[in-house]
Amino acid sequence: MITPQEASLRSEKLCRLAPVIPVLVIDDASKARDLAQALITGGLPVLEVTLRTPAALDAIREMAKVEGGVVGAGTLLTPADVKAAIAAGAKFGVSPGSTDTILSACEEADLPLLPGTATASEAMRLLERGYTVQKFFPAEANGGVPALKAIGAPIPQVKFCPTGGVSLTNAPEYLGLSNTLCVGGSWVAPKDLVAKGDWKAIEELAREAASLPRS
Repeated sequence: MITPQEASLRSEKLCRLAPVIPVLVIDDASKARDLAQALITGGLPVLEVTLRTPAALDAIREMAKVEGGVVGAGTLLTPADVKAAIAAGAKFGVSPGSTDTILSACEEADLPLLPGTATASEAMRLLERGYTVQKFFPAEANGGVPALKAIGAPIPQVKFCPTGGVSLTNAPEYLGLSNTLCVGGSWVAPKDLVAKGDWKAIEELAREAASLPRS
Protein backbone atom coordinates (compact mmCIF):
# COMPACT_ATOMS: atom_id res chain seq x y z
CA MET A 1 0.00 0.00 0.00
CA ILE A 2 1.25 3.46 -0.89
CA THR A 3 -0.24 6.81 0.02
CA PRO A 4 -0.74 9.51 -2.63
CA GLN A 5 1.79 11.63 -0.76
CA GLU A 6 4.44 8.92 -0.85
CA ALA A 7 3.62 8.19 -4.48
CA SER A 8 4.24 11.83 -5.33
CA LEU A 9 7.54 11.87 -3.43
CA ARG A 10 8.74 8.81 -5.32
CA SER A 11 7.50 10.21 -8.64
CA GLU A 12 9.29 13.49 -8.00
CA LYS A 13 12.57 11.67 -7.37
CA LEU A 14 12.18 9.89 -10.70
CA CYS A 15 11.27 13.10 -12.52
CA ARG A 16 14.40 14.79 -11.20
CA LEU A 17 16.75 12.11 -12.53
CA ALA A 18 16.72 13.61 -16.04
CA PRO A 19 14.95 16.44 -17.87
CA VAL A 20 13.26 14.03 -20.30
CA ILE A 21 11.38 10.77 -19.79
CA PRO A 22 11.25 8.84 -23.07
CA VAL A 23 7.70 7.83 -23.96
CA LEU A 24 8.08 4.57 -25.85
CA VAL A 25 5.64 2.74 -28.11
CA ILE A 26 7.34 -0.58 -28.79
CA ASP A 27 6.23 -3.00 -31.48
CA ASP A 28 9.14 -5.46 -31.27
CA ALA A 29 10.19 -6.59 -27.79
CA SER A 30 13.39 -8.10 -29.18
CA LYS A 31 14.74 -4.58 -29.60
CA ALA A 32 13.71 -3.40 -26.13
CA ARG A 33 16.89 -4.19 -24.25
CA ASP A 34 19.16 -2.50 -26.79
CA LEU A 35 16.85 0.50 -26.90
CA ALA A 36 16.90 0.79 -23.12
CA GLN A 37 20.68 0.52 -23.06
CA ALA A 38 21.07 3.29 -25.64
CA LEU A 39 18.74 5.66 -23.78
CA ILE A 40 20.28 4.95 -20.38
CA THR A 41 23.83 5.32 -21.72
CA GLY A 42 22.77 8.63 -23.25
CA GLY A 43 21.68 9.90 -19.84
CA LEU A 44 17.95 9.13 -19.72
CA PRO A 45 17.49 6.45 -17.04
CA VAL A 46 13.72 6.72 -16.54
CA LEU A 47 11.77 4.98 -19.31
CA GLU A 48 8.02 4.87 -19.89
CA VAL A 49 6.76 2.01 -22.02
CA THR A 50 3.18 2.67 -23.07
CA LEU A 51 0.75 -0.24 -22.96
CA ARG A 52 -0.44 0.46 -26.50
CA THR A 53 1.00 -2.56 -28.27
CA PRO A 54 0.94 -6.34 -27.74
CA ALA A 55 4.72 -6.21 -27.22
CA ALA A 56 4.63 -3.66 -24.39
CA LEU A 57 4.70 -6.01 -21.40
CA ASP A 58 7.45 -8.15 -22.90
CA ALA A 59 9.38 -4.95 -23.63
CA ILE A 60 9.09 -3.91 -19.98
CA ARG A 61 10.42 -7.33 -18.92
CA GLU A 62 13.46 -6.94 -21.18
CA MET A 63 14.15 -3.32 -20.23
CA ALA A 64 13.92 -4.13 -16.53
CA LYS A 65 17.03 -6.29 -16.97
CA VAL A 66 19.20 -3.33 -18.00
CA GLU A 67 21.24 -1.90 -15.15
CA GLY A 68 20.96 1.77 -14.32
CA GLY A 69 17.42 2.21 -15.57
CA VAL A 70 13.98 2.56 -14.03
CA VAL A 71 11.22 1.24 -16.27
CA GLY A 72 7.58 2.17 -15.89
CA ALA A 73 4.31 1.47 -17.67
CA GLY A 74 2.32 4.18 -19.38
CA THR A 75 -1.28 4.24 -20.55
CA LEU A 76 -2.54 2.53 -17.40
CA LEU A 77 -6.33 2.44 -17.73
CA THR A 78 -7.57 -0.40 -15.54
CA PRO A 79 -6.63 -2.35 -12.41
CA ALA A 80 -5.75 -5.25 -14.72
CA ASP A 81 -3.22 -3.01 -16.45
CA VAL A 82 -1.67 -2.20 -13.08
CA LYS A 83 -1.31 -5.86 -12.13
CA ALA A 84 0.15 -6.80 -15.51
CA ALA A 85 2.61 -3.92 -15.45
CA ILE A 86 3.91 -4.83 -11.99
CA ALA A 87 4.21 -8.48 -12.97
CA ALA A 88 6.31 -7.43 -15.96
CA GLY A 89 8.67 -5.43 -13.74
CA ALA A 90 7.35 -1.86 -13.94
CA LYS A 91 8.51 0.33 -11.06
CA PHE A 92 6.13 3.21 -11.69
CA GLY A 93 2.98 3.94 -13.64
CA VAL A 94 1.65 6.74 -15.81
CA SER A 95 -1.97 7.32 -16.78
CA PRO A 96 -3.40 9.65 -19.44
CA GLY A 97 -6.07 10.82 -17.02
CA SER A 98 -7.17 9.84 -13.54
CA THR A 99 -10.12 8.02 -12.03
CA ASP A 100 -10.71 6.86 -8.47
CA THR A 101 -10.46 3.29 -9.75
CA ILE A 102 -6.99 3.62 -11.28
CA LEU A 103 -5.71 5.73 -8.38
CA SER A 104 -6.89 3.18 -5.83
CA ALA A 105 -5.49 0.27 -7.84
CA CYS A 106 -2.02 1.83 -7.91
CA GLU A 107 -2.15 2.79 -4.24
CA GLU A 108 -3.19 -0.71 -3.18
CA ALA A 109 -0.47 -2.27 -5.37
CA ASP A 110 2.25 0.06 -4.01
CA LEU A 111 2.93 1.44 -7.50
CA PRO A 112 3.90 5.14 -7.69
CA LEU A 113 1.61 6.76 -10.25
CA LEU A 114 2.06 9.88 -12.33
CA PRO A 115 -1.63 10.64 -12.90
CA GLY A 116 -2.75 12.61 -15.93
CA THR A 117 -4.53 15.95 -15.72
CA ALA A 118 -5.66 18.42 -18.36
CA THR A 119 -7.41 21.18 -16.41
CA ALA A 120 -7.14 23.21 -13.23
CA SER A 121 -10.15 21.37 -11.79
CA GLU A 122 -8.54 17.98 -12.41
CA ALA A 123 -5.27 19.19 -10.88
CA MET A 124 -7.18 20.40 -7.81
CA ARG A 125 -8.99 17.08 -7.40
CA LEU A 126 -5.72 15.18 -7.53
CA LEU A 127 -4.12 17.64 -5.12
CA GLU A 128 -7.06 17.17 -2.75
CA ARG A 129 -6.33 13.44 -2.75
CA GLY A 130 -2.65 14.09 -2.09
CA TYR A 131 -1.01 13.99 -5.52
CA THR A 132 1.41 16.89 -5.84
CA VAL A 133 3.21 15.51 -8.92
CA GLN A 134 1.08 15.07 -12.01
CA LYS A 135 1.29 14.55 -15.76
CA PHE A 136 -0.04 17.42 -17.90
CA PHE A 137 -1.56 15.71 -20.94
CA PRO A 138 -1.97 16.28 -23.82
CA ALA A 139 0.27 19.28 -23.24
CA GLU A 140 0.30 21.03 -26.59
CA ALA A 141 -3.37 20.34 -27.35
CA ASN A 142 -4.28 21.84 -23.96
CA GLY A 143 -2.58 25.15 -24.60
CA GLY A 144 1.05 24.25 -24.09
CA VAL A 145 3.45 26.38 -22.07
CA PRO A 146 1.04 29.33 -21.55
CA ALA A 147 -1.66 27.01 -20.17
CA LEU A 148 0.70 25.20 -17.82
CA LYS A 149 2.13 28.50 -16.60
CA ALA A 150 -1.39 29.82 -15.99
CA ILE A 151 -2.39 26.71 -14.03
CA GLY A 152 0.74 27.01 -11.93
CA ALA A 153 -0.05 30.53 -10.77
CA PRO A 154 -2.99 29.60 -8.48
CA ILE A 155 -1.84 26.01 -7.83
CA PRO A 156 1.91 26.28 -7.14
CA GLN A 157 1.83 23.18 -4.92
CA VAL A 158 1.59 20.92 -7.96
CA LYS A 159 4.57 20.03 -10.15
CA PHE A 160 4.11 18.59 -13.61
CA CYS A 161 5.59 16.38 -16.29
CA PRO A 162 4.03 17.72 -19.52
CA THR A 163 3.64 15.12 -22.26
CA GLY A 164 1.96 15.14 -25.66
CA GLY A 165 3.37 17.20 -28.49
CA VAL A 166 6.56 17.97 -26.58
CA SER A 167 9.65 18.03 -28.78
CA LEU A 168 13.27 19.10 -28.70
CA THR A 169 12.10 22.47 -30.02
CA ASN A 170 9.60 23.33 -27.31
CA ALA A 171 10.96 21.25 -24.41
CA PRO A 172 13.21 24.09 -23.16
CA GLU A 173 10.16 26.35 -22.77
CA TYR A 174 8.40 23.77 -20.62
CA LEU A 175 11.54 23.06 -18.61
CA GLY A 176 11.89 26.77 -17.94
CA LEU A 177 8.62 26.82 -15.98
CA SER A 178 8.88 26.67 -12.20
CA ASN A 179 6.13 24.02 -12.02
CA THR A 180 7.75 21.64 -14.52
CA LEU A 181 10.00 18.87 -13.18
CA CYS A 182 10.68 17.19 -16.52
CA VAL A 183 8.96 16.47 -19.82
CA GLY A 184 7.87 13.29 -21.53
CA GLY A 185 8.71 12.85 -25.18
CA SER A 186 8.92 10.27 -27.94
CA TRP A 187 11.37 12.15 -30.15
CA VAL A 188 14.39 10.52 -28.47
CA ALA A 189 13.44 7.12 -29.91
CA PRO A 190 12.11 7.61 -33.47
CA LYS A 191 10.47 4.52 -34.88
CA ASP A 192 12.68 4.48 -37.96
CA LEU A 193 15.86 4.46 -35.89
CA VAL A 194 14.49 1.75 -33.60
CA ALA A 195 13.48 -0.36 -36.60
CA LYS A 196 16.99 -0.06 -38.04
CA GLY A 197 18.62 -0.71 -34.69
CA ASP A 198 20.60 2.51 -34.92
CA TRP A 199 21.37 2.59 -31.22
CA LYS A 200 24.24 5.03 -31.60
CA ALA A 201 21.93 7.64 -33.13
CA ILE A 202 19.38 7.09 -30.36
CA GLU A 203 22.11 7.40 -27.75
CA GLU A 204 23.08 10.76 -29.24
CA LEU A 205 19.46 11.95 -29.18
CA ALA A 206 19.26 10.89 -25.55
CA ARG A 207 22.46 12.71 -24.70
CA GLU A 208 21.13 15.87 -26.34
CA ALA A 209 17.89 15.60 -24.38
CA ALA A 210 19.71 14.89 -21.12
CA SER A 211 21.68 18.12 -21.51
CA LEU A 212 18.58 20.34 -21.64
CA PRO A 213 18.60 22.90 -18.80
CA ARG A 214 15.87 23.04 -16.17
CA SER A 215 14.62 25.93 -14.07
